[in-house]
Formats: sequence, C-alpha cells, structure tokens
Amino acid sequence: MAADRTLERYAWISTGAALATIALKTLAWHVTGSVGLLSDALESLINLAAALLALSMLRLAAAPPDEAHPYGRYKAEYFASGIEGALIVFAAVSIAIAAVPRLAAPQPIEAPLLGIVLSVVASAINLGVGRLLISAGTRLHSIALESDGHHLMSDVWTSAGVVVGVALVALTGWQLLDPLIALAVAVHIVWTGFMLMRRSFSGLLDAAIPEAERADIEKIFAEYRRRYGMEFHALLTRQAGAQRFVSFHMLLPDTWTVADAHRLSEEIEERIRSLVPNAITLTHMEPISQRASYDDIKLNRP
Repeated sequence: MAADRTLERYAWISTGAALATIALKTLAWHVTGSVGLLSDALESLINLAAALLALSMLRLAAAPPDEAHPYGRYKAEYFASGIEGALIVFAAVSIAIAAVPRLAAPQPIEAPLLGIVLSVVASAINLGVGRLLISAGTRLHSIALESDGHHLMSDVWTSAGVVVGVALVALTGWQLLDPLIALAVAVHIVWTGFMLMRRSFSGLLDAAIPEAERADIEKIFAEYRRRYGMEFHALLTRQAGAQRFVSFHMLLPDTWTVADAHRLSEEIEERIRSLVPNAITLTHMEPISQRASYDDIKLNRP
C-alpha cells in the first residue's frame, strides 16, 4: 500500500506541473500571438488530462483483487498509457488545424522575448518533473508514470523547437517560420503518441517478463537441479503493469513427502520474488518418475 501511495504522489506532482505549465504557456501565446506557442499550450492541456488519467488508473490498479477480478486490475496502467498516446495524437491534429491557415496568412509575433522567457520557465518545470517521473516509473515498474514522464520530456523538446522558431521569426522577420515549426511539432508528437499506444497495446497482450529476469529464474532452477536432483519445466511468465506473474512445474523425487516438497517450493518462490520485483508465483508439483509429468509443459494441452 505504501508503494501505491508513492505512485499517486508522483501523479499529483505531474498534475501540479501541468497546471503550472498551462498557465505559463497560455500567457506566452496570449502576449505573442504565436501559433507555435499556441501549439505548445495545447500540448500542456493534454499533459493535464494525461496526469489526471494516470492518477485515476493508478488508483484502479491498486484496488485489491475481488471475486470479479481475482487477478487484480493491474493492467489499468496500460489503458492510461494508451489513452495518453491517443490524446497526444488529438493534440497534434489541433495544432495542425491552428497552423495551416497561418501558412497562407502569416501574422507577426508580438513581445517575443517575454513569450520566450515564459516558455523556457514552463519547459524547466517539465524537464524536472519528466525526469523525476521516468526515474520513479522505472524504479517502481509503473508504465503509467514512465509514459507520463516521456510525454513531458517530448514536451520539453517541443518547447525548445517553438522557442527557436519564435526567436528566428523575431530576428529574421520571416513569419512563415512560426506555422512551419508548429506543424513540425505536430508531426513529432504524433510519433510520440503512436509509440506510447504501441507499448500499451503490447502490454495488454500478456507479454513475458524481461529476458534478464527470466534468466535469473533459470539460474535458480539450475542450482536446485544440482542440489536435489529435481527438475523444472513449464516456466510461464507475464506482466500486468507493475505486477509480474510466474508459474512453473517442479518434478520431485518419489520418496519426498508433501511437507518436504512444500518447504522447498516456498523457498524457491521466495528466492524468485527477491529477484523479480512484484512477482506473484504459482508452483505445480509432479513426480519426476512418471511419464505423464513431462507431457504438460504447455499452457494449452491437446
């Protein structure tokens, strides 16, 4: 439960950062009239929606298992990440709608220096919070926080491009640069949105845990094979948000008692949980001498 509260705390930090950057970037657009800065402000609105969505999905994922959801609701984080990607694409379309008319009728930018300063301050907030969320998401195995952090980092690069565009317009007087850079921003964030959706959809398909973690489990199996003459097979893994699920079969000597087998299975499961974060383990025990024990190595048996 402490980890759940920690995740929510980071989501609230993201929400506060989104509110601050919306105010700063909207003010920057208002004083300059730059469609590039407008595109930046629109993306910050998406940041706020994404932060609130991440907060709600983290709460849902943290809900305890019940009769209707015995395996929990851990995949809720993938919905947050996927919807965030879709919102980013929507923001890109809005930017393009605002920028295209300016290609035919470019308009001058007012007070460019003040707009640049406001945008830089907002970007500094996004940079700090984005790095914080990525670090926390990686450490706590939360795809929702990671996605939110990567979204904020893409916003930083977007803002950098917009600031450069506003500065170039102010220096050169070439007003067409403003909508051109806004369109370039739209293309960039569309790519970010699609990548987030792709990763989320992959998670919804019950992907295996990372190869390095599976290798750690195999090392444990190899050790117990040498020590006890036992065997393992049917290792199956999947991940749902921050949660990992690990199941396997233990083939044991016929002379072992149920108590001996249970003691060893508890020991092995504990070691797996120490190496694989947030792992839920399930062991199936079989006699090593029976041929039938070697026939059920797949999830779906014929």
